[in-house]
Amino acid sequence: MIELGVFITFNAAIPPERNIALAQAAEERGFAALWVPEHVLFFEQYASRYPYSQDGKITGLNLGAGIMDPFIALTYLAAHTKKIRLGTAVALVPQREPIYTAKVVADLDFLSGGRVDLGIGVGWLKEEFDALRIPFADRGKRARECIKVMQTLWCDEISQYKSEMFNLPPSLQNPKPVQKPHPPMFFGGESEPALKRVADIGQGWLGAGMMPEEMPAKLKRLDQLLANAGRSRKDIKVYIGPLPAQINRDPDRFRRYEDVGVEQVVQAVTGRTLDDQKARLDEMVKQARVAA
Repeated sequence: MIELGVFITFNAAIPPERNIALAQAAEERGFAALWVPEHVLFFEQYASRYPYSQDGKITGLNLGAGIMDPFIALTYLAAHTKKIRLGTAVALVPQREPIYTAKVVADLDFLSGGRVDLGIGVGWLKEEFDALRIPFADRGKRARECIKVMQTLWCDEISQYKSEMFNLPPSLQNPKPVQKPHPPMFFGGESEPALKRVADIGQGWLGAGMMPEEMPAKLKRLDQLLANAGRSRKDIKVYIGPLPAQINRDPDRFRRYEDVGVEQVVQAVTGRTLDDQKARLDEMVKQARVAA
């Protein structure tokens, strides 16, 4: 049966205990993972174009309620669950200082017993980068550099790295992640650079908002890029989510995604009450079993 994941947003409008109850209900039903988003700032007016809506404006979030830091949210979830995996969808790594990011990822993996999936994105909201005083134009290059810094901190007893962007002197950072060599890195995005990051250094692709019929062409290109890197599809996992509203209503969606090579489908679970959300989880499990 295809794996199921739940997309959870922690914000000021949702009581944290309700998200915990939802997470525990998902774990009890055999869901594979919980995923949380990241944005440190939003803006009432912005020129940047959100890539997953027709009008270029971000949808599906209560911007006035904000979004809590993903690693704080996942640590809270880790303390209230036992087995379900914990993922970022996605952490905006080039916006972050990589030494601190390496630290919070390793600590979360240690505290959770090795349950972290690090979803990485390069971001789309230029205004957010500007406020952080981080160049937007070279965010792809910066993401790769950040990952190199994080990898030495995760993997090497004595960590060091020097480049145009970063200079990490020989140093110690512990504890190391439980997962070896480090938590799996899933790259978000559907562009050519995003797919190349998956092929070059990723352990997975976390596509967003794509319909099943859109995926074969992207996966064909990903296969080519993997081959160029001396790898193949067996070296990565393919996840999709969160899904657009129209596909969420399709009871056959799990079979359709599995048929094109998707291994996990991640959805937001809406409902006026917790009981409504639990019923939605049960419906998803039933539909996935029918599709198997």
